[in-house]
Amino acid sequence: MYRFAFLCVLAFVSAAVSADEEQNVDTVRTMMELTNQRDLASLETVVAENVLRHSDATPGVVVTSLDEFKAFLETDFASIPNSVMDIDMIFSAGDKVAVRAHYSGTQTGQMGPFPPSGKTVRLVFIGILRIENDKIAEMWVEWDNVSVLTQLGHLPPPTD
Repeated sequence: MYRFAFLCVLAFVSAAVSADEEQNVDTVRTMMELTNQRDLASLETVVAENVLRHSDATPGVVVTSLDEFKAFLETDFASIPNSVMDIDMIFSAGDKVAVRAHYSGTQTGQMGPFPPSGKTVRLVFIGILRIENDKIAEMWVEWDNVSVLTQLGHLPPPTD
């Protein structure tokens, strides 16, 4: 009898965790869709007000709030107005969601010290996002800047 009760509780907990993890994946998908649609006003539905963003790929960019995250995205849109993110892989474990995606677009605006190149870039990025109270509370995002700058013509291609 006790074994049956234990198995029922275990099945219930597993189903609840699975449902939470599915919701977490949906939260990240929604954030990326809203970004692709340039609907920054709706980000508050899936991103926490005090969101933290970490990235060695953009060491000078500090994001400690939703407003700073929106400002970061607006700067990116000014550089590459037609940018799009597409998810290649996404999965959840506990309160974390891991995503491998690609980003593509044409640089028609200033990007930091780099003038508009008119060239298209396609980069792969990896993100880990922590979900708290059904919103993205923290994110770690990385990509290869050398590849990006080379594709855009700001760095010479690597030599053998």
